[in-house]
Amino acid sequence: MMEASGAPTEVLLQLPWLPVSIGGCQLLAKSWFGETAYHVLLTDTHCVWEERMDSAAIQKRAQELNRRLRAPVKAFFSHLCEVVQPCLSGSDGRPDGEAQISLTRQEDGNMSLKLKSELAGLPFYWEFHCTPAPVTVVCVQLVRPLLAMSHLLQRQVEQLGGLLVRKDAEIQDYRENGASLSRERLQTDVFEEKTYREDFMSKALPLLRPEQQDALGLDTDLQRLYAAVVAHGNTRKRKLSEERSVEEDQPPPEEPDLTSSLGGSIGSEAGEDREQRQIRDVDAAGAKMADRPAVQQSLPLTSEPTERPSSKPKKKKVVGLFR
Repeated sequence: MMEASGAPTEVLLQLPWLPVSIGGCQLLAKSWFGETAYHVLLTDTHCVWEERMDSAAIQKRAQELNRRLRAPVKAFFSHLCEVVQPCLSGSDGRPDGEAQISLTRQEDGNMSLKLKSELAGLPFYWEFHCTPAPVTVVCVQLVRPLLAMSHLLQRQVEQLGGLLVRKDAEIQDYRENGASLSRERLQTDVFEEKTYREDFMSKALPLLRPEQQDALGLDTDLQRLYAAVVAHGNTRKRKLSEERSVEEDQPPPEEPDLTSSLGGSIGSEAGEDREQRQIRDVDAAGAKMADRPAVQQSLPLTSEPTERPSSKPKKKKVVGLFR
């Protein structure tokens, strides 16, 4: 899966954004190279470009750019990595001193990186065809981590401000108990957060030149903070996914079938009502027979089936209702 579709989101997310200079253009780059696949991200803070290639696509492009190349991908991909990775990592040293890389911005918004090197004594050409990355990729790989870093740095500033306030209270306590500074140059003013922020903004903003606003790059501390933020995010996602999988594996609690139980009770009650009505009908029929004249009750019995008394079919009917 990794070689077919490029680097997984979590793997690429953990890689740092490195400042690079290609063809005189300052960029931030993030790249992943597998065995026979790669995924490259580039940004100038105005747009983000990407290209992801699998083994089949690399083979096709290599033959288009190098007509005489008949080797499989594994035979030349390691050479491509050795030449390209230093360029995309901001390293000045290159394994191949003859390697040249140039950048071209196209009118349709795409970006092309052209590479020329030497492989087995013959020229080897390669091109990266980078297109604007989807918004989801930009948010996951750049916006969200930077917002998380900004939030953490803001909390750090707040904690440092609180620490300075406590330090001022401690120093004031020392002074009230007779302590004094041995060197006057070490004395500082009492820290007031609001005053400090206003003074900082009034002095720092005029010094921020337009070219500095577009300056690219994260120093070592910010790179570490970026790595810590994305690692924490991945750990939290894994925990949430594990908890969800556990919840899905557990069978849902059994609920009483109110419909069937109510239906059964209603049905039984209806059945009892029918039986009671039938019993009352039978009793009523028997009472009517008891009130008939004696002549009708003492009719002679004959062997003819047509002259059987009517009580037998009624008795059979009564028995059938209770079967």
